[in-house]
Amino acid sequence: MINLIWLTIALPIVGVLFNGLLGRRAGHRVVSLVGPLMVLGAFLMGVGAFFELSGRGGEAVTVPLWTWATIGDFNVSINLLADPLSLLMVLIVTGVGFLIHVYATDYMIHRDDHGHAHPDRDFARFFTFLNLFIASMLVLVLGDNYLMMYVGWELVGLCSYLLIGFWYDRKDEPQAPIDLGPGVEPVKLSPLLSPAASGMKAFIVNRVGDVGFALGVFLIWSTFGTLQFLGESGVFAQAPQVAETTPQIIAWITLLLFIGAMGKSAQIPLFVWLPDAMAGPTPVSALIHAATMVTAGVYMIVRSNALYSLAPGVSMFVAIIGAATALFAATIALVQVDLKRVLAYSTVSQLGYMFMAVGVGAYTSGMFHLTTHAFFKALLFLAAGSVMHALHDVIDIRRMGGLKDKMKITWLTFWIGGLALAGFPLMSGFFSKDEILAKAFEASPILWVVGIVTAALTAFYTFRAIFIAFHGQPRDHHLYEHAHESHAPITFALIVLAVLSIIGGLLGLPTFMGLPNWLEGWLEPIFAAAEHAGEAEHHLSLATEWTLFSTSAVVSVLSIALAYFFYVVRPSIPQNLARSTRPIFSLLANKYYVDEIYNALIVKPALLLAEGLAVGCDKLLIDGVLVDGLAKGIGWVGSMASHLQSGYLRHYALATFIGVLVLVSYFFLR
Repeated sequence: MINLIWLTIALPIVGVLFNGLLGRRAGHRVVSLVGPLMVLGAFLMGVGAFFELSGRGGEAVTVPLWTWATIGDFNVSINLLADPLSLLMVLIVTGVGFLIHVYATDYMIHRDDHGHAHPDRDFARFFTFLNLFIASMLVLVLGDNYLMMYVGWELVGLCSYLLIGFWYDRKDEPQAPIDLGPGVEPVKLSPLLSPAASGMKAFIVNRVGDVGFALGVFLIWSTFGTLQFLGESGVFAQAPQVAETTPQIIAWITLLLFIGAMGKSAQIPLFVWLPDAMAGPTPVSALIHAATMVTAGVYMIVRSNALYSLAPGVSMFVAIIGAATALFAATIALVQVDLKRVLAYSTVSQLGYMFMAVGVGAYTSGMFHLTTHAFFKALLFLAAGSVMHALHDVIDIRRMGGLKDKMKITWLTFWIGGLALAGFPLMSGFFSKDEILAKAFEASPILWVVGIVTAALTAFYTFRAIFIAFHGQPRDHHLYEHAHESHAPITFALIVLAVLSIIGGLLGLPTFMGLPNWLEGWLEPIFAAAEHAGEAEHHLSLATEWTLFSTSAVVSVLSIALAYFFYVVRPSIPQNLARSTRPIFSLLANKYYVDEIYNALIVKPALLLAEGLAVGCDKLLIDGVLVDGLAKGIGWVGSMASHLQSGYLRHYALATFIGVLVLVSYFFLR
């Protein structure tokens, strides 16, 4: 089965070709079958390869396909690498991706007030892009060298642009100001970017990070003479020797690669694209923010653990950026009124957790949280989409309320996802978050403090959104009357992801309790090859472990209880707090004005420079002088020469006489 692992990529590509070429003719029902089934087939191939690799003890298998390019000593082969890390990612991408595809078969069908179904006019195009996204992500995680990883890296960036901007004809959407009560000026909010502008923003911001990634790949080649991960002459095998002679090279390589991860995984300062990516259809939000694109940076660092373990300074920088991003994004999510943007900033924050983990060398912990996050964050986005579907695309929580009575499955599954995200005891997110916090405390108590404060904020803002949207009295009775539970494809995906969000913690139970940590054993071969293998040795005492474990649980429960008190028992308290701290509230509601700062310092000057170059260089120099000027000059010469062709015989005779006179004078006078 492992030798057929290429089918995990080929099957989604078949879906791309069929839906792209024949989808419109075949109709939306056929597309609804082909798109998800191709991803399901890829998932089943991944399951088969997983069990076969497990029988081999997790030993990596390289599946050669063909040689891409050979130029002198430069040789790039198209090989696939099946090892515990890549197959874990395959199962996450295809498993969660399949559920999102099933969900999308109903989400992309619009129903009128009479219940009549109207598929989106670009239904086939949407599933073409979804299948291409899955195939691109699989290229990224299955490639056995940095160039294939880079190809997949760029392809998922392209697909995200296509999917975020899918509804390209929609315009910017204004947001109603936040009312703080009588006598206080409302807090104005900037408009939500259109899908086309959001897609362009994501594409450009990612290109900034990708420049660093590309430079890192170039430096790997010039340093090691190869781009292969494994093998006797591979990058990871040569890394310890290079680190002994020129350690600064390893530092530069890892730093450049991390710049790429900053863009792809939305870390400070390149996080601004991800919240605006909410302009795309909700299945896209779930696919990008849960299991695929945004986790690529975490996967890349874990894959490159042999390099990062040799660059402790850069690794600590990764941890600091991750911790700062986690806290920064969590504070913004506290006051957002768009349900999907609350979840988007939560994604930025949780990605910060993952980078904090891999930065301190807790690679397994980072992958554990990546896995559980894929389950509960996909669930939360899809549940938010279910709410949108029922409320005619309204996503402003200020217009919701009481929805638990109309959408019981969506409400219950949203609760489960919220508990997992909040790190409620025994939920999947609790175990993965607790493991990260313990490793962070071992590396630096300051990182732990940042992490635990972020955990408290996460639980609070998650249940703030839940209590406002689903509990209390309806705030918009017209919307409430039309609210209804979603259809079977949507609820099926929600229920399966809810189950995974509950049991996902079984993959990595705490070892200090004497419980089995399956994921740690499964991923152990990935880190054994590095000189500083895997994670740091366990140094915390049992009492410290229990204290950290208990603190994490208590913080989660207390934060949820505080949110309940604020938004269910005494809903006047949050408004009074916002009134008394209006400058701070406005700062958070407007996301620290980071977008406005970027627009003032980067975007507008760049547009002015582009306009100046367009006028001065293109219009005046190229068009005015080289193109139009040259044409006009030739025309003038031709016009002057045309006067010689007067049509009078006496003029031609005079010209001939002058010509002969000049020739004779030349020969006689020289």
